[in-house]
Amino acid sequence: FTWRNYGGEILEYFGEVAGPAGSNARPSFWPTTHDILPPFLQHSGVAGFAIRAVLAATGSPTWGIYTGYELIENVPRPGVEEQIDNEKYEYKQRNWERAGDIGIALLLGKLNDIRKAHPALQQLRNLTIHTSENENVLAYSRRIRKEHLPLAIDNELGVSVPLDEDDVILTIVSLDPWGIQEATIHLDWGALGILPPEGVDSYAPFIDGEDLLTGQKVFWSAHPYVRLNPRFEVAHVMRLRKA
Repeated sequence: FTWRNYGGEILEYFGEVAGPAGSNARPSFWPTTHDILPPFLQHSGVAGFAIRAVLAATGSPTWGIYTGYELIENVPRPGVEEQIDNEKYEYKQRNWERAGDIGIALLLGKLNDIRKAHPALQQLRNLTIHTSENENVLAYSRRIRKEHLPLAIDNELGVSVPLDEDDVILTIVSLDPWGIQEATIHLDWGALGILPPEGVDSYAPFIDGEDLLTGQKVFWSAHPYVRLNPRFEVAHVMRLRKA
């Protein structure tokens, strides 16, 4: 994962580990480690760190963040793809008060909250890749059918009851940490389990969505247009359901 930076190779790798290779290569996605600082993160700033965090958190049921990621530690040891003066060589003291100003710590917390609340992101083999008209914007989803979801607590009755709808999470992420990227996404609504009503064209809105990162609500067709500005948001992590 750490060395996949472009759209095609990222999606190819996601598909590989979610397929037969997942039987013997259980993935754990880490944007950086104590001795890996990939070139993309050396030059892409806060937005680049946000992009790689979203990809790691939604691309694999297991992910990790190495100490200092919240502080955008991106200075490499000359000639080597690792952080300069890292914990292999010295004890590091960090000013964690800066993390709140940078914002990555807030994003990481939101991503973990979303993963905890949505079992679809806790599974490996439920990946569907959707067509994007822009190679710098990736779209992929994870779905668990309602009959396979954990039981929910009905507070009124005090008993456990099955959830009444599938858990469907769609991630749309820009790979460009510097500029605005736009795309039309063509959703595989059959894979999402959200079919247009009889007699309704797939270009008419029939999907309710909520961006779990921002709380924004949308009403989409199967061919939504998205615009991602890295100064404000690098991705949408959407909960989808039939309108």
